[in-house]
Amino acid sequence: MEFFCHHRDRPGSLALRHALLEEHWSYMDRYAKELIARGPTLAADGDTPTGSVHIVDLPDPAAARAFAFDEPGYQAGVYRDVLLRRWRNMLGRTMWDFPGGRTGGDRYLVLGLGEGRTPDLAVPPDRDELIAYGPLLSDDAATWVGTAALVRAPGPDAARAVLTADRYADIEVHHWQFGGRR
Repeated sequence: MEFFCHHRDRPGSLALRHALLEEHWSYMDRYAKELIARGPTLAADGDTPTGSVHIVDLPDPAAARAFAFDEPGYQAGVYRDVLLRRWRNMLGRTMWDFPGGRTGGDRYLVLGLGEGRTPDLAVPPDRDELIAYGPLLSDDAATWVGTAALVRAPGPDAARAVLTADRYADIEVHHWQFGGRR
């Protein structure tokens, strides 16, 4: 089962986040084979972390909750909230398989939060710029509740255009970068 996890930083927690970086990476090392994508969301300056995204393949919802809530930053109070949803890997690959590689171009997390309209399940035609793409689903995977995409785009507006705007109550766009040990 695939899960999308977005930890959003609590204001004023940057120093604590930095202090726990090695613990965070060591924790994620335990999930290396299960990770589909990972990396920090960033402020508009492209440098200051604002959250952390992990897309992971785990056996069940209990394992996903343990993954999200046992994470050292969460345990220490770095994050103000966590979005944890079932997800479906529509591209069938990991971020490490992205043909565009780890560098070059701006990268974004695009979150479309559904509002009961017809689900937006089609993969956009320009797959070459998609790093990860898939629906956010209810716990039983029966109901579409939104879409999450990691995309390379020339700017936030182009990233937002990956989703069909009228299918969502809200679309969030966050600067994002490939994560993991440097």
